[in-house]
Amino acid sequence: MPPEKAQAKYRLIADHLRQGILDGTYPAGQPLPSEEMLAKQFGVTRPTVRQGIAELRAAGLVEVMMGRGMFVRSPHNRPSITRPRGVRLAPDGRYIEADGIRWTDAEPPVSTRTDAPLALADLLHIPPGEPMFTYDALQTAEHGRFRQLHRTFVPFSALIGTKYEEDAPPPAPDLYAALAELGHKLRFTEHLRTKMPLPDQAKALRLPNGVPLLHILRVTLGSEGKPLALEEFNLPGDDLELTYPL
Repeated sequence: MPPEKAQAKYRLIADHLRQGILDGTYPAGQPLPSEEMLAKQFGVTRPTVRQGIAELRAAGLVEVMMGRGMFVRSPHNRPSITRPRGVRLAPDGRYIEADGIRWTDAEPPVSTRTDAPLALADLLHIPPGEPMFTYDALQTAEHGRFRQLHRTFVPFSALIGTKYEEDAPPPAPDLYAALAELGHKLRFTEHLRTKMPLPDQAKALRLPNGVPLLHILRVTLGSEGKPLALEEFNLPGDDLELTYPL
């Protein structure tokens, strides 16, 4: 049998640092040893050290800050931001987010016509390919501290016989009031998962390497439980937790 191949040195560096992060040798928020120190410790070149660090960045354990160094992002720490999820009816009749955050669109969302893909058609109980009004928006809050990508889908079939059959309805959250005016008593269901961002999503949300998205699909249901609209939210998943009442 051929001899077992020796482990690559960059992986030895990555494994050493990963273990130190997980056992608390390198606490969250603290700097890691410099590239120069690690190169001397392991008897390798600095490019080899960078290759090992790249593995940790991809795993979300290390953040590199230009001009400052490499810092630990521990998987054991609680997020610094907790946001309740849901929609509630305010005393003045408006539907507002449970977390009370007021989002601002970076640019006014423009209505476009798209065809429902299979996954969304299933949630909306419509045939795949049915036309929908679609709105896309990059939204910010707290002077840019919070960012999210928000997309609203409204199938044409939900608007038949209404004043919005010809003219597009507004995007959410104004969409909720528009649907309520049509006589619907609204309720909402959310589907949550994590996924890695596409390059344009990472750029828009300013995500470091290795940070996943919180991907949320919110279905707006009418009086008879019929899906009327669907929203897609993509939020940074590195320092945020969401809470739901049960």
